[in-house]
Order: sequence, then structure tokens, then C-alpha cells
Amino acid sequence: VLTVAEVCGFRIRLHFDGYPDCYDFWVNADSSDIHPVGWCEKTGHKLHPPKGYKEEEFSWPSYLKACKAQAAPKSLFENQNATVIPSGFRVGMKLEAVDKKNPTFICVATVTDMVDNRFLVHFDNWDESYDYWCEAASPHIHPVGWCKEHKRTLITPPDYPHAKHFSWEKYLEETSSLPAPARAFKVKPSHGFQKNMKLEVVDKRNPVFIRVATIVDTDDYRIKVHFDGWDSIYDYWTDVDSPDIHPAGWCTKTGHPLQPPLSPLELVEALEHGGCPTAGCKGVGHIKRARHIGHHSAVSCPYSEMNLNKESLLPDRLSGEMPAASLVPRNRKVEASERSMSPVINDRKCPSPGHIDVKSSAHNRSSGKTVSETTKQEDAESKSPCKKPLLGDMKEKKTPGGVLQAKDSVKNKEC
Repeated sequence: VLTVAEVCGFRIRLHFDGYPDCYDFWVNADSSDIHPVGWCEKTGHKLHPPKGYKEEEFSWPSYLKACKAQAAPKSLFENQNATVIPSGFRVGMKLEAVDKKNPTFICVATVTDMVDNRFLVHFDNWDESYDYWCEAASPHIHPVGWCKEHKRTLITPPDYPHAKHFSWEKYLEETSSLPAPARAFKVKPSHGFQKNMKLEVVDKRNPVFIRVATIVDTDDYRIKVHFDGWDSIYDYWTDVDSPDIHPAGWCTKTGHPLQPPLSPLELVEALEHGGCPTAGCKGVGHIKRARHIGHHSAVSCPYSEMNLNKESLLPDRLSGEMPAASLVPRNRKVEASERSMSPVINDRKCPSPGHIDVKSSAHNRSSGKTVSETTKQEDAESKSPCKKPLLGDMKEKKTPGGVLQAKDSVKNKEC
């Protein structure tokens, strides 16, 4: 259960009811992951109610009345009117699929859910954080036996007793499963993206921003984007059908602010005027997401090198459990170079002699405090857990309050 917390052009920021607002996330208004009130009941999917509510006791009419909120009109959900094309995929069928977190791995997988023209790929014996939705033409999925035919290594399920002598025929029999038929897999048409083309791309480190970017490389199904003015070491690959890439002019057409390329002068000015010491950062956003509006130190900066992979260390939103590194096999960990998915500038030392401690790599120029002191101050300001704003507060801030349902496209993390 979610509430529309903010609208910006054709994008909306969604809030999980009953949870801290650091879980908020942005989607396009035509996203296939959001659904109108009542969709789960109609389609037989499980609805996770707001925190504090029991599933069997939750009622939409009562909840809307208690919140004094309105349901988002069904007319806004364009994806609900999509024509469903019959496919050969069925829930429970087996296939071989690329692990998007470690693209060099192709693993044993199962179709675990289907919605319209998409289905959910789950890796056998792995947790749901690796799951992803795709369509029949996805280049990331292959029929049973594809790896053997193309002389690629197939990653078998963890703890599978016959891993060294894996046989699909035996595995299908043991799991009482059927393979997804080869005819169900479709070929994705080639794209027309070329090097040096310009586009507008969502900044994944600070998703409220869309930045000017350039395509610096391409392959059959992906493009490598570079954020103009930012260091090229933070270029990254993304699928050509990613909802986070847009044509030049999209922001103007939809009424969304566009962040222009960074100039060398801006990099210098940011350091001279105080605030965040991370080159290129203007102090907007926070590593703890929506809990704070801005920051003044590298410790809190979503672009600083020390925070690049911090999300992976946070507890799960629903269970509250920390991810146990010991339970994740070494070959499933993502390399740091692969995890950098946005325009992040290295946390460089400030050129001025104003460091209080020579061992400190950054400081708050406006206050002269060390990073640790600044962090303590910021943490002190936010000791109370972040809460969903009251309805009255939301009205005062003129943020819309439409309520809807949505699927977790990724494993949400606690702030």
C-alpha cells in the first residue's frame, strides 16, 4: 500500500504507508509496477498492508476513510489497458537466466509469477532480492539447455547435491517441473542507439534528478551512458528499455527539471563556497534518502566514495534483518566497479589548508568542523525515526495523496 508523496512532471515519488520515508522511490507515471486500489484482490496477488495492520483485517474502504484519503483513479493506470499477448510461459516452469547483479553468471531459474505480458524470474534456492520481471523477448533469459549448447557455465542452485554432474532431465524430475518451451522465447529487435547520441537519464544516486548524458558505447541490448561533466569512471551500462532513460527534450515536454552538464568552473565553485566537499555535489540529497533534505559532509553525501555501496549494508524493510554476508557465496557478490551505477565524483581532498585534522579527507568548510563532528550533529538532528508525514502536513506542503498498490521491484532496505 502506497501514497503518492510528490509529483514532478511525468514522474511520481511513492511512499510505503507506515514505513519511514527513506524507502520512498520514484517511478514514471506509466510504470507497470503500480496498480489501482483493489488490483491485488482482483488478480489473486498478496497485498502487504501498511505497517501495523494485519492482512486479514485490512480493508480498503475502512483504510481510506481512516486516512481521509482518496484512491488514485483507475483512469491514471494506462498499463492496465495493455493488450495481453499469450505466451508459452507458465508459473513453475524452469529456464536459464542471467543474474543481473552479476551479469557473467547464468543460473537455474523458475517463473514464479505472471502479470500481463511480464513474468517474474526467481533463481532457485536464492533469496528474492535477485528476482526480476521481464518479457518473453528479454535477452537475459534462455531455454533449458542453452548453456550446454553454447558452451557456457550454468550456475546450479546453492546446496544442490548433484552440482558437479547437473542434469536438467534429472532436476526437472526431482522438482516435478516443466521447462519453458523454446518457442516461448522471442528475439528482441535491435535498437537504434549509437555512440555520441545525447539523452536524459535519471541519476540513481539521487533519483530526484534527471541529468544530461551521452552514449559512449553500445552492445546488442544495452547502452553505456556518461553524465556530461562528470568523471568517466562512473559511466555505466543500462538496458535500452530502461524506464530511467529518456530522449533529449523529454524533461521539457513533461515539465520535469533537467540538470545541465557540470562545468569545470562549477566543480571549483562548489569547493570554494563551502558545504559538501565532494566535487560536483551541491549538497542536495542525503545517504539516508528522504530523512534529510540536504547534507554538508562526505559522510552524508550520496555521491561520496565512502557511500557508494552503503545500501547493501542496510536491513530489509519488511523483516528488519541485516543481510548476512556469510550466507552469500563469494561468487554472488557484486564487484565495486559494477555497483557504481551513477555519476559519482571521487571524494577529493579540499585544496585549502583549512583541515582541522590532517588525517581527515574532508571537512565542512562553512563551519570548520571535521566530518565526524558534522556527522554527529546531523545524526543528533535525526535521532527520532523518520515518520510518514501526517495528512495535514502533506496538504500544507501541497503534495498529492492518491493511494495505490505497487510491487517491490527491488528488495527495499531500511534507512
